Amino acid sequence: MNKLPLAKRTQILAMLCEGSSMRSISRVADVSINTVTKLLVDAGEACLALHDEQVRNVKASRIQCDEIWSFTYAKAKNVPNAKAAPEGAGDVWTWTAIDADTKLMVSYFVGDRGSESAICLMDDLRSRLSNRVQLTTDGHRAYLEAVEGAFGGDVDYAQLVKLYGPTTVAPGRYSPAALSGIRKVRVEGRPDKAHVSTSHVERMNLSIRMQNRRFTRLTNAFSKKLDNHIHALALYFAFYNFCRIHKTLRVTPAMAAGITDRLWSLEDIVERIDAAKPVPGKRGPYKKGR
Repeated sequence: MNKLPLAKRTQILAMLCEGSSMRSISRVADVSINTVTKLLVDAGEACLALHDEQVRNVKASRIQCDEIWSFTYAKAKNVPNAKAAPEGAGDVWTWTAIDADTKLMVSYFVGDRGSESAICLMDDLRSRLSNRVQLTTDGHRAYLEAVEGAFGGDVDYAQLVKLYGPTTVAPGRYSPAALSGIRKVRVEGRPDKAHVSTSHVERMNLSIRMQNRRFTRLTNAFSKKLDNHIHALALYFAFYNFCRIHKTLRVTPAMAAGITDRLWSLEDIVERIDAAKPVPGKRGPYKKGR
């Protein structure tokens, strides 16, 4: 089986992490689109395993959670009339939980905006923390049951509820209503109101949109398959946590959180891709047919 050189594979992964489209990558790297897709799938699976293995026993004090919208294949309103829409087509929400101090992406989940997705995020987040934290989310009701089920009373939880004014644009337009104020609502424990904020996780949402081509609005760059969407996010979050130095921290988020003591590279991701592949068995002796 032919294998791309290490330098070529790291080039493709770097371009995927920096927001290049898959077809532009295939042109620049002079490989087929199927090669780029296959490498994305392999890297996504390796990065999902990497996150699950390495991001454990996280010591944090302030966690911020939010969710960011995108869609695969077609927007939800267009799926019923779409031709051959695959499973998972429609609106997709990426739920994220970030450490406000180390900027580590502690947990993430891709699903809808319902209560089951919120429960999945909070259960996963709780399993990765080693201590009691102060947790802040927006006013989405799905968080209430999810946080209670995952943490019980062992959390200092508050919601930052945003208050919006009347809509000033025509129905169906993209611009949201103007923000008129906020309310900080204590839900559980004794959260410090001075640190009830979602600023860091919302800034992370901007980074996700700016550096993932699949999140670019008003284009045809959206994911066509849910699996590819998940793999692209897994690669990006692994790159963000382990491989890219945060400009404020001067180290990677994983180093700031004490998860690792070194700067990882995309070559490390490629090594994990190769390690995950099954070792080919020995071929039997050749027997000439009659």
